[in-house]
Formats: sequence, structure tokens, C-alpha cells
Amino acid sequence: MTDLRMFSLYSGSSGNAFVISSSFGTVLIDAGKSAKQLCLALNDAAIAPESIGAILLTHEHNDHISALSVFLKKHPIPVHLPEGCVRKLSSDPAVAPHLVSHPPKYTEEICGMRVTSFPTPHDSRASVGYRIEIPSKNGVLTLGYATDIGFVSRDVEEALLGCDWVVLESNHDPEMLKNGPYPYELKRRIASGRGHLSNGECALLAARLCNAGTKSLMLAHLSAENNEPALAYDECFSAIADRRVSITVAQPNLVTQMPLWEESSL
Repeated sequence: MTDLRMFSLYSGSSGNAFVISSSFGTVLIDAGKSAKQLCLALNDAAIAPESIGAILLTHEHNDHISALSVFLKKHPIPVHLPEGCVRKLSSDPAVAPHLVSHPPKYTEEICGMRVTSFPTPHDSRASVGYRIEIPSKNGVLTLGYATDIGFVSRDVEEALLGCDWVVLESNHDPEMLKNGPYPYELKRRIASGRGHLSNGECALLAARLCNAGTKSLMLAHLSAENNEPALAYDECFSAIADRRVSITVAQPNLVTQMPLWEESSL
């Protein structure tokens, strides 16, 4: 038994964090917001901060790293990140000693899980997603994680194909973005190939992933100003032919559990 549990602790422009806990170990993906908010969310998920064996960063934007400095003072654990992001984080003496840099594509066993990173197109110094293979009594179960992606590149799609669970960005509704309050330059950045994935782009990829065997999807990093959970959900639901697929929308300020399909197999 892996005793597997997976949660989005919070998701969106105000902060992002996702946790995977199994009998082999616990891994945190990103650490946005504050250390206090991170620990409160972990408590809501019934996961002790002391149990976390590693942090995987997707990139260096503040909504993915802002809890690190304070959190690491009490919980000194390795922080794995793309090598292009090291310079920004290494200036913080509370963070620098814990950094473990990697090329955009690497595979390594971390906390008993096989972690493979892949580059994602985003306007940061470097940005990656993760494919995480988790041992189970019936073989290996796989989670794919990809947010902050401007378009669906070959690297992104190839890494996510065949994953049992996928956390995928569904950031904005194009019409809401177009008619919303953001200044023109910010709208152009979000809609660009190095910005964020729209509901429609997410839905098209989700359909291909489900045709390849994905059983559970979590829609993540929704914009508070340019999207609505119902819009993201409905567009994804309409694109997927297999009604047995679970679709969940990650909440911006609440813990959201990733449903475990076929729990008896874990």
C-alpha cells in the first residue's frame, strides 16, 4: 500500500502549492503565499510539515516561492529547481544552502518517487513541469503536473501522456481576459505563448490525455479576474468523451484533494 494522498493546498496568482504524500515519502511542489499559510493548509490536509522530504519548484515567480525563506528556517529540506532559477533564489541566505539545481530535463529518485522534469513555455528564467511515478502494489501510478504554460509544447504533451492523474493549467477565458480590467500589455503577456493556458487550450489537451488513459484531472492556476471555475470545468467536461474521468477545480484559498481513481489498487 502506498497510502497515497494528493492535494492542491492553494492555486492561482496569489500563491501555489501542491503536495503528494505516500508511504514512501512526501513531496511539495511549489511554495507560494507565506510559511504560515502553507503550514495551515498542510494542517488542513492532515500532513505534517516535518514529513516533507523535498520541495520541487516549477519556476522562480513569487507566487511559487514566497513561503520558502521562512519555511526553510524551521524545515531545512532540499529544494529542487531548474538551474536557470538558482541565481534569484541563491541571494537569500535562508534558501541558498538547500538549493539542488537541475537541467530542464532530468530524472531522479526523490522521496521514493521517480521524478522527471520537462521544460514548459513561460516568461520566467526557467520553467518546468513534473512527471512523478509512484510505486504501488500493482505497479507504478503516475502524476503529471503542468501549470504556467503559454502553449502546449511537444515536451509538455509527451510528458503528460499516459499519466493516471494530471494537474493542468486552465488559467483564463479569452473573452473575459479581452474585456477585463487588465492593462493591454498584461493581457498580451497572459495570452502569449509564454503566458498562461486558456480554458479552451486546456480542454483540447485534456481530451487527448484522457484518450491516452488519464483517469483524473485537476484544473489549476485559474485567474480570479479572467476566469470562473464553472467556465473552466464546463469547457473541459464538454471536450472529454469518457464520462468516467474525474474533473476537479483547484480552489485558490482552500485545500482541494485530487480524487484517487480505483483506490483499491493503491
